[in-house]
Amino acid sequence: RLLTEQEQAGNGILILGSTGEALNLTDAEKRQIVEFTVSRKLNVPVMAGVGGHNIESALNWLAFLETQPLDAYLMVTPIYAKPGPNGQYHWFKTLMDRSSRPVMLYNVPGRSACALSIEAVERLNEHPVFWAIKEASGLPVQFRRYREAAGKGLVFSGDDAMMPDFAPLGAAGLISVASNAWPRETRLYTRMALDFQLRQLDIGMWRAVSDSLFTVSNPVPVKSLLASIGRIGSPALKLPLHHSDMGSMQEISDASENVSTWFQAHNAYFIRETENA
Repeated sequence: RLLTEQEQAGNGILILGSTGEALNLTDAEKRQIVEFTVSRKLNVPVMAGVGGHNIESALNWLAFLETQPLDAYLMVTPIYAKPGPNGQYHWFKTLMDRSSRPVMLYNVPGRSACALSIEAVERLNEHPVFWAIKEASGLPVQFRRYREAAGKGLVFSGDDAMMPDFAPLGAAGLISVASNAWPRETRLYTRMALDFQLRQLDIGMWRAVSDSLFTVSNPVPVKSLLASIGRIGSPALKLPLHHSDMGSMQEISDASENVSTWFQAHNAYFIRETENA
């Protein structure tokens, strides 16, 4: 159902990213998710996450993904080890050399405990499969640095709240948490940010919406919301995450109502945007 909602909204799909609990799943579970997703024969691009901290495991996972009809890969900096520029360069190059699909590098220091190295990006930006960067540090100055280091590559916002800040700096789009709950609404928010059509009132509302998705670790809030409105069967997560950490649903429930009201007020813009897509 969630895949179909994204397809109907015209959104590309990322499976096995942070919101998809990738690091908590077994290889068998991850393979099942990939195989189910590609079996749907969706009419939008599908990207799969590649991460971890063991290069052999990452290469084995990539070898499996290469057998599947996917469109791109999201490769995050190795977790926990905190590699420097040379370590990151060789990690990514080793994986990219085995990829036949476009690769998006992922900067998310809040999860990986190290920032994507600018120096490594500068050395990788002419690799045949280098495509883009997902920037989720939340810092405009860092976005500018990646934009310069990426050469002809694209840079996407990896933070819903920062889309209005990153759009004027050349953001190509948004890799979103909010879109899991509000696919059409988030597409419209992104389009209006790229068109510089958001008012300060809109920006403030969407920042509050983004905050509601991180009251505890992602994806606990979004799965709790989806379960509460019947769009998934359960809020259950794989350990060490647990749905009982969610606590009160008031903030995210209020956010969901605000998003619905906002979308209704801007529905004409959404219709024009989708007709021209």
